[in-house]
Amino acid sequence: MPDTDVFKVSILHKDSIHCGFHLIPYISHTVLTQLASSTYVLITDSNVAKFHLKAFEAEFDAAVGKLESKTKPRFLSLVISPGETSKSREGKAQIEDFLLLNKCTRDTVILALGGGVIGDLVGFVAATFMRGVRFVQIPTTLLAMVDSSVGGKTAIDTPHGKNLIGAFWQPEFIFIDAAFLETLPSREFSNGMAEVVKTAAIWNEDEFQSLESRSAEIFTAIQTPSTNYAGRTKATRSTAQELLLSVIVGSISVKAHIVTIDERETGLRNLVNFGHTIGHAIEAVLTPTILHGECVSVGMILEAEISRQMGILSQVGVGRLTRCLKAYNLPVTLTDPRIASLPAAKLLTVNRLLDIMRIDKKNSGPEKKIVILSRIGATYEPKATVVKDAIITKTLAEAATVISAIPSKSPVRMSTPGSKSISNRALVLAALAKGTCRLKNLLHSDDTQVMMAALSELKGAKFSWEDGGDTLVVEGGQGSLNVPPKGKELYLGNAGTAARFLTTVCTLVQSSPSDDSDVTVITGNARMKQRPIGPLVTALEANGSQIKYLESQGCLPLAIAPNGLKGSTIQLAASVSSQYVSSILLCAPYAAEPVTLELTGGQVISQPYIDMTIAMMKTFGIDVVRRRDAATGQLLNVYDIPKGVYTNPPVYSIESDASSATYPLAIAAITGTQCTIENIGSASLQGDAQFAVEVLGKMGCTVTQTENETTVQGPPVGTLKAIEEVDMETMTDAFLTATVVAAVAHGKTRILGIANQRVKECNRIRAMIDELAKFGVDTVELDDGLEIIGKPIDQLKRGVSVHCYDDHRVAMAFSVLSTIIENTIIEEKRCVEKTWPNWWDDLENKIGIKVEGVDLANISASASVSGTKAHDSSASVVLIGMRGSGKSFVGTQASVALGWTCIDADHYFETKYSLGVREFVHQHGWEEFRAAEAAVLEELLKEKGQNHVLSLGGGIVETPASRELLKDYAANKGPVVHIVRSIEEIIKYLGTDIARPAYGEPISEVYRRREPWFKECANYEFINHVGETATGVVAIQRGTKAEIQRFFRHISGQKPNLAANVGSGNRSYFLSLTYPDITLALPHIDELVQGVDALEFRADLLRFPKDYESGAPTVPSVTYVSDQIASLRRASSLPIVYTVRTKSQGGACPDTAEKEIFELLKLALRLGVEYIDVEISLSEKLIKELIALKGASKIIASWHDWSGNMKWNGPTVKEKYDTAERYGDIIKIVGKANSIQDNFELYNFVTAVNSKPDAKPFLAINMGVDGQLSRVLNSTFSPVSHPLLPNKAAPGQLSFKQIQEALNLVGLLPTRRFYLFGTPIAHSMSPTLHNTGFEVLGLPHTYELLETSEVNDTIKAAIGSPDFGGASVTIPFKLDVIPLLDKLTPAAEAIGAVNTIIPHPTSPGSANHILVGDNTDWLGIKASVTAHLSGPIHSALVIGAGGTARAAIYALQALNAVKIYLFNRTTSKAKDLAAAFPSARIEVITELGKWPSGEVPPSVIVSTVPATGTTTSEEVTSAVYLPSQLFGYRDGPAVVVDMAYKPAETPLLQLAKSAAPNWTTVAGVEVLLEQGYVQFESWTGRRCPRHIISKKVWEKYNQA
Repeated sequence: MPDTDVFKVSILHKDSIHCGFHLIPYISHTVLTQLASSTYVLITDSNVAKFHLKAFEAEFDAAVGKLESKTKPRFLSLVISPGETSKSREGKAQIEDFLLLNKCTRDTVILALGGGVIGDLVGFVAATFMRGVRFVQIPTTLLAMVDSSVGGKTAIDTPHGKNLIGAFWQPEFIFIDAAFLETLPSREFSNGMAEVVKTAAIWNEDEFQSLESRSAEIFTAIQTPSTNYAGRTKATRSTAQELLLSVIVGSISVKAHIVTIDERETGLRNLVNFGHTIGHAIEAVLTPTILHGECVSVGMILEAEISRQMGILSQVGVGRLTRCLKAYNLPVTLTDPRIASLPAAKLLTVNRLLDIMRIDKKNSGPEKKIVILSRIGATYEPKATVVKDAIITKTLAEAATVISAIPSKSPVRMSTPGSKSISNRALVLAALAKGTCRLKNLLHSDDTQVMMAALSELKGAKFSWEDGGDTLVVEGGQGSLNVPPKGKELYLGNAGTAARFLTTVCTLVQSSPSDDSDVTVITGNARMKQRPIGPLVTALEANGSQIKYLESQGCLPLAIAPNGLKGSTIQLAASVSSQYVSSILLCAPYAAEPVTLELTGGQVISQPYIDMTIAMMKTFGIDVVRRRDAATGQLLNVYDIPKGVYTNPPVYSIESDASSATYPLAIAAITGTQCTIENIGSASLQGDAQFAVEVLGKMGCTVTQTENETTVQGPPVGTLKAIEEVDMETMTDAFLTATVVAAVAHGKTRILGIANQRVKECNRIRAMIDELAKFGVDTVELDDGLEIIGKPIDQLKRGVSVHCYDDHRVAMAFSVLSTIIENTIIEEKRCVEKTWPNWWDDLENKIGIKVEGVDLANISASASVSGTKAHDSSASVVLIGMRGSGKSFVGTQASVALGWTCIDADHYFETKYSLGVREFVHQHGWEEFRAAEAAVLEELLKEKGQNHVLSLGGGIVETPASRELLKDYAANKGPVVHIVRSIEEIIKYLGTDIARPAYGEPISEVYRRREPWFKECANYEFINHVGETATGVVAIQRGTKAEIQRFFRHISGQKPNLAANVGSGNRSYFLSLTYPDITLALPHIDELVQGVDALEFRADLLRFPKDYESGAPTVPSVTYVSDQIASLRRASSLPIVYTVRTKSQGGACPDTAEKEIFELLKLALRLGVEYIDVEISLSEKLIKELIALKGASKIIASWHDWSGNMKWNGPTVKEKYDTAERYGDIIKIVGKANSIQDNFELYNFVTAVNSKPDAKPFLAINMGVDGQLSRVLNSTFSPVSHPLLPNKAAPGQLSFKQIQEALNLVGLLPTRRFYLFGTPIAHSMSPTLHNTGFEVLGLPHTYELLETSEVNDTIKAAIGSPDFGGASVTIPFKLDVIPLLDKLTPAAEAIGAVNTIIPHPTSPGSANHILVGDNTDWLGIKASVTAHLSGPIHSALVIGAGGTARAAIYALQALNAVKIYLFNRTTSKAKDLAAAFPSARIEVITELGKWPSGEVPPSVIVSTVPATGTTTSEEVTSAVYLPSQLFGYRDGPAVVVDMAYKPAETPLLQLAKSAAPNWTTVAGVEVLLEQGYVQFESWTGRRCPRHIISKKVWEKYNQA
């Protein structure tokens, strides 16, 4: 064995941990000589095997050969699959079977070579095999070396959680070979460093300080491969190797010491679980994508924040821990892009994490045990501390609610964190300076962390900590900066100050021969990439710097060449941000030439911040001179900066942040209490220090300010006064605080000088306006500010949820307002970490205002502008929209569809005030009219709140009072529908409108102003485009009327337009439309929809024509999607299944576009779409909001797995099913078949879950050709394709016809026989009608003529046969067949005849049935009338008194005809018929064409007598005379139906065509078709392919 130096660590009083480099020979020798056995078994995984297995086999073979004993031991090896999935019951069994197969006995020694999975799994096998055998840990990852291999914990996972089944089983040896780390990916190394940092954090501050200051060296140590086994002996060990080994040994030693004292984890050993209680819960959701150490890293920060919340750990400790973990490339928040981008991250809700923690071994029941840090290197207790769920919830929750109260700690005395502005400037100055500077009171926040990290990456300075982290020691680099390694970007998050300062700092970088990159790249998050940097880049480029925009012009990311800063004259536009000026000032001394900085572009923003920079530069040894005008002495915007090197002062104390100080001071003002802020006074460098005097003092507070302190005493609650006007240009960041205080001050406050706040973390002016509106506070936006109209506190709305735009100042400002406004929720509470990370803790612990966590995922979204809660189906519908949008037309049609009364608010107004609208405005003015209009609205909503359609004037949204009424109605009572029409069509229409007063401004301007208000007030939109298209205006009008009926019946809940086959036991299908432009499908729509129950609208596949060529994932605009749906609705009234998929879900939208996808899903609800397909990977909060807004629509909760890894008999699919069941009305899970067997496993899973009582409809299919069988077997909403589509929506998709044919072949769709009973029937069109339908849809049925002279045994045998599918009945058997039936429908009973026989199953899926007699003649008549007439029927005429006349009366009664005239040549028969329908309002007449005096002639005529029995000649007495006066109705559309089949044009129809152009004629064949369609659908459950059937029947009819 070669010489080997190892470092031994004792555990449980044995030196069994051996650490060193290149130990394989040493391991084999030690094991063979000290653990004698007949069999050695090495178990590893395939990843590790390819690096180390051969070396182990060779060394063991060689060592075994040298043994002197005659019986040589065996050396076996087993390679298993890598990854957490092997750490299971099945994985354990596989190893045990291997050991048994190879006749291993109790003396076997097992060697576990690998990471934590191998160690845990093999250790548990050793603990239980033969009741326990010896084993050795040989960890190959850093995580396993410092954590899982040490301590004897072994376990496997179950679907219920990690490590739930296991044992304590100590290894004989643990061999730590640090050379293994040379093959370890850097991410895996970081993964292990999480445990190293954890150990130092709980135990040893000195070790922690070494870790936080030497991260670059430690990374270098593993990135430098050793040669010739260097490091095996101390003599050959490099400095880097010594450092790496010391880090590992140091961490292991702590854990070994703890395990020795507490092997079975009864107390002290709990400490090594710091970060694990929460980290394990996170890991349970994110495994295997996010590694153990990464989850623990986030867990450590969250548990440290819990300690801070409890008042135990300082923010300095949290900040140091955060920076240290970041230095090792570990995530520290759940918003880290590596985590947030994962679909599973949406499942990280507070309740989910708490549920997982409940079953963690380290927790007992409802108590959560968490290791609480007291400082870096020490814990609060020598064990885990029991923490209440409420405290954990407050930390985990993404939102907070401030419990409104008077501060209990008043008078408050406190200091705020260090100034962000001064902290960032001090960091740059100290880093660029020579010498060492100790920075005190540095802000520990996101912003300063990214600044320090960037300066470290540039190797511009060295940072270390003193005084327990209270003091930052900066060793300046004198301006020497290096290009970061290739591929390493400086990520700055949303830190605007850092981005602007570092842009110029990076121009100072000089290239060197050792650089592997030729640019420095600085970037940020999505918002940072929108914030402007252009003026600064323009100035630097003009000075010779080479800077390239990598994405959007004028924004990050930037690529900056290392050419140094030229200097001399630099011109800079400084009207957007003073940070541009400070950026150049700070770096100017290091330019090649002295700098003269000229500021251009008008008013310079935030001069106090420029003065602050100059003052700080002077402290660091550089004097900047601001020029004056020689003639006037006035200061100019020109600065001279000399060349030089900053000199670090020994100590620099950073002022507290004056902007942050405004929040506790404002709380004192708004609650009538007292607050004193230390370290902020009149001597401050910061402009915001004036806030108390210039703002709060003028609002009625008593302000006392010394050089270093500021005290505010608020007036009594509710007595603050508004400030007429205040210029906040010198304290712009404080305007948000002033705004919320002004919201409850008496009067109007005008704030000016803050235009630059539009380009901060968000558009802050707009944000404050929008969020204050939620409280009912009115504001007015100005060019450089805003006005706030204050309200009494008791008039502000409660229960508001404030969106913070990821802006710390928005969040803290509204937390001030929350102290007096109950139940306010502050979303995105973590955004305060930018400047005051412990704000929520200080608010409770130092100010005395309680704060609670809010899990937004568990709050049902309140109804809002995007939807409505479930409401009473009789709640009136309110229509709003521009004048000319079509409200009157839509309102009239909607009222007919709903059977309600339509009220035009203008007419109601005129009746109430006895004055037309135009005249009222002329006499009283617009303001008084708007007030009266609001009063009318309130009256209408109160008095006509049920069974009405209320059409309002276009200007109803102009006043806040009316908008509030509408929003309240939409949220709590019923539908408010915005009628949308293009502005071009509105302008064209309004050119002819003279009923209302002129606007007095361009219509387009009015439209732009009102459009946001319409959207704000409405919860639905109806698209009412009216224009010429390829299909013609008539077709559009006809489609519009049908859509109005569908839309309003659906959204009102009166008759939701849902697919009848879903959930009924019948199979249901939807057609997946794959067009980039839906209008391309419309010419073929009749063919495309054949057989399906719904149409899938793939919003993600839509493309503007100009985008067709682009292959990049895009999200279509809301406007385009709306127009596409409107076009489809005019062509088909089938329910829509609305789908938006991302790339990873098999769609076309970017995976990162959750916000945009959510807006598109909300749009679907606004448009009254019936089914919304919602991926359960969407965040729980958003899903619950959609559920709350769905109204009558249904949610399809779906999960798509394109990987092929999801097994239908595995735990994942059950988990997804349970989640989908929780959210959806329909459950959809789509996998990918790798073999035919996958379909059988799917079928078994579906059968099992469908057997549960009240199981929800379940769509379950496999994609791919191998999955086609699953599509055949699926019963709920099977997605189908069609040959006419441009492409299939998913691989393996079949057409409806193909599925029916396959169902027949496998016996699931047996052939049925259908008949026509009657005589004579030889020339009937019915066989053509039904057989055409069967053929088109691929149904295996036949329709035959069964002509008999009477209802005899032949007919009885047909209807009794097992294959009987249904029958049509014609004369003379419509009465005779009734005794053979089990039941009649109400229509058949009323009409007294049967023309259709339907076998109804006795229960869903049952083979037994009853025979039901129906009469569809009336439906044919009704459909023929409504196809041509949509308005109310004032009167109708029926000619004849036979059975068909009865059907006609029944149809007209269903159409709510006000009066029905009845004529028959034999009047007595007419009277008998009238008596049979006592409620139908029938009036028998004796002469056609003569109507009672003053009555309106009928607009509907139905003739039921043979054509041969009618004449238009008065001379023919043997027939009914038809006078032209029959068609006297001229006031609108009218329709005449002749039930006679022959001839095609009967005398009645000929007369109508010649006498009345407004009358539409309907031939008997059309009625036959309509009633036949109904029969077909009753028998098959399928929509009839009407277009093709109609064409075939007419062809045959015309031939005959």
